[in-house]
Amino acid sequence: MENVPLPEKIRPKTLKDFVGQEHLAGEKGVIRILLKNAGKTGFFPSLILWGPPGIGKTTLARIIASELKREYFEFSAVSTSIKEIEKIMIKETLFPPIVVIDEIHRFNKAQQAKLLPFVEKGSITLIGATTENPSFEVISPLLSRTRVILLHQHSEKDLKCILNKGLKFLKRKLSGKAQKFILESSNGDARILLTTLEIAANITSSDPLQITHIEQALQKRQLGFDKHGDEFYNVISAFIKSMRASDVDASLYYLARMVAAGQDPLYIARRMVVFASEDVASPTALVVANAVFQACQQIGYPECQENLAAGTVYLATAKKDRSAYNAYMSALKDVETYGNLPIPLKILNAPTKLMKDLGYGKGYDKYTKDSFLPEKIKNRKYY
Repeated sequence: MENVPLPEKIRPKTLKDFVGQEHLAGEKGVIRILLKNAGKTGFFPSLILWGPPGIGKTTLARIIASELKREYFEFSAVSTSIKEIEKIMIKETLFPPIVVIDEIHRFNKAQQAKLLPFVEKGSITLIGATTENPSFEVISPLLSRTRVILLHQHSEKDLKCILNKGLKFLKRKLSGKAQKFILESSNGDARILLTTLEIAANITSSDPLQITHIEQALQKRQLGFDKHGDEFYNVISAFIKSMRASDVDASLYYLARMVAAGQDPLYIARRMVVFASEDVASPTALVVANAVFQACQQIGYPECQENLAAGTVYLATAKKDRSAYNAYMSALKDVETYGNLPIPLKILNAPTKLMKDLGYGKGYDKYTKDSFLPEKIKNRKYY
């Protein structure tokens, strides 16, 4: 037991002890409801649990198996061959066993396809866990036979609860600053939180543990910022303004600040997509920014930081032009000011005789130089 890591020692065994994911494990959570109904009908669907690391995917799978009182087998797609899993799947059992496959996205299409007949016949209840978007990493036939369950990153409240459980088990205390630091540095990952706490508790006998002990346990100071505080908005604002000013070095620096602090890569990429339409002259910029966003979706950290960097350099060095954005905002202002102005009759379709008689489409010339704007604002020039 001494060599068992702290996250494993205090891993919850029941839904009652499970922390976070209220939409799944709470009183009205879908997992709790499915388990309750399974007690009556015996049915429980195959699932794909999708979410970032250290949020309880494996724990939830184990709790489901325990609640269903079924045989339970756990595999990792990293270290397991599909043949090993097939040995379990071909066994005849009264109730389908729970087969958990961690990092199921690591299986290729052919390997995933071998799971299909067993899931389809209900001879196993598959619970796949993945940190990657199932839309891209799990084959469509398998997706259609399972239910995708999204798990969220732990909130600070969740992490505090988990931290307190760890401290109680270790019989240790944390200073206020150390607690704030370890919560920020964990980036929503309970495994990182508890592993760091356990190492810190084993490098000193002093109590309470101080911020220096947490830093030693991490081996590097994590650059964190409050994701709802001023620093969060300051850094993303500095990033956008640096790209707008074509300051490549500053753009890359602020990007690195966000990446090092564990900022969601999709958040950064979304802002780049917006920037590409607001500030860059070439429509190719939007294509590049969207490609960066898709790469971040499919790859994730740490590799996608390279995609973010390449996109940042492109956008920062591209010729800037806000004329399309400014023109649209001027048009939007007129819409808000004047409401739904009548559209000129000559550009309205006339599918019926009555509409033709009323003048719909009369005088329409597709190559005219006349304005097609409503009469009240017909001389407006936005662009």
